[in-house]
Amino acid sequence: MTGGRTVVRHAPGKLFVAGEYAVVEPGTPAIVMAVDRMVTVTVRAASGPGVVISSDLVARPMRWQWRDGRLEVGPGQDTERVRGAAPHVVSAVETVAALLAEHALPAPQVSISVSSDLHEGGTKFGLGSSGAVTVASVAALAAHGGLTLSRAERLRLALLATARIDTKDSGGDLAASTWGGWVAYRAPDRAFVRDLALRRGVGQALHTPWPGLEVTSLPPPRGLRLEVGWTGRAASTTSLVAQLHRRAWRGSASHRAFLVASTGFVTAAIDALQAGDDQALLHQIRRARTELARLDDEVALGIFTPQLTELCAAAEAAGGAAKPSGAGGGDCGIALLDAAAQHDIALLHKRWAAAAVHPLSVGTAPERNEE
Repeated sequence: MTGGRTVVRHAPGKLFVAGEYAVVEPGTPAIVMAVDRMVTVTVRAASGPGVVISSDLVARPMRWQWRDGRLEVGPGQDTERVRGAAPHVVSAVETVAALLAEHALPAPQVSISVSSDLHEGGTKFGLGSSGAVTVASVAALAAHGGLTLSRAERLRLALLATARIDTKDSGGDLAASTWGGWVAYRAPDRAFVRDLALRRGVGQALHTPWPGLEVTSLPPPRGLRLEVGWTGRAASTTSLVAQLHRRAWRGSASHRAFLVASTGFVTAAIDALQAGDDQALLHQIRRARTELARLDDEVALGIFTPQLTELCAAAEAAGGAAKPSGAGGGDCGIALLDAAAQHDIALLHKRWAAAAVHPLSVGTAPERNEE
């Protein structure tokens, strides 16, 4: 056990490079990149029973108490406000606590502090803050509780914590935050693994095969520069994916065709990265944008806002390729351009500024080894 010592863990945010929406289907590939902006979670022994969570996104610490293996809001607080303030941290605590209990270890009685570079003034950029805080929380809580977990086990634990909240979440952000760098990711069936943990326990679920799950590190592009543009408007990935799931399109022939097309361009993009073929990668990014636009036209989700459309047009005019990153509807888009073409990059920034698209200073977080 770690006793009263303080444990600090960091996890990077993410950007989807290709494969959005399709990746929610088990076994369907996507490419995700970890960004060099972090969430930091600090865990220390609490001064009293229960769990206290503080965050740079909330004004006051939130107090929770244990009841039958679950956390409930402590007395004297606004229950609805506290419940909605840190659901991913709470789910991470409960999931790690279940694993500790299987090792005959007590539930965490801890103080958890969360700070993040993935927002500005309380406005999120769409860089996967929920995934990053889940990954950092799982790692910090497990270490504080005396558990030694591999990188793959930490990812699975984070996937279980997220599936307790929403099984539609693909977990691509969790893979990028756990692995770092550029990764190819395929999701497991999250409802299956959630139910597996309920039936057999978290520990056994961690070591049982998860059909569909795959994470592979990829080399970044050789001679391309990644530019990230922020629309200034936050979007809810959960809401957009939920809308798609509610529509009759899912399971249709068009849906199946979209999955085939997405698998095709993501697989080709993976091949291009592994071969160091930048021009082939640009071609696949354009294919990805075209398929997202076709999806948007068909189901009217609002993936392409006017700003994201202009973000992409500006990149094409500068000789690059671009697309929304993630669910769209706001948040960020990415552009890939020749790293040596400084004039083209300057032209891109000028057109983005005219469209009120803000360049973000974002690079790739290095690949993360075992902690």
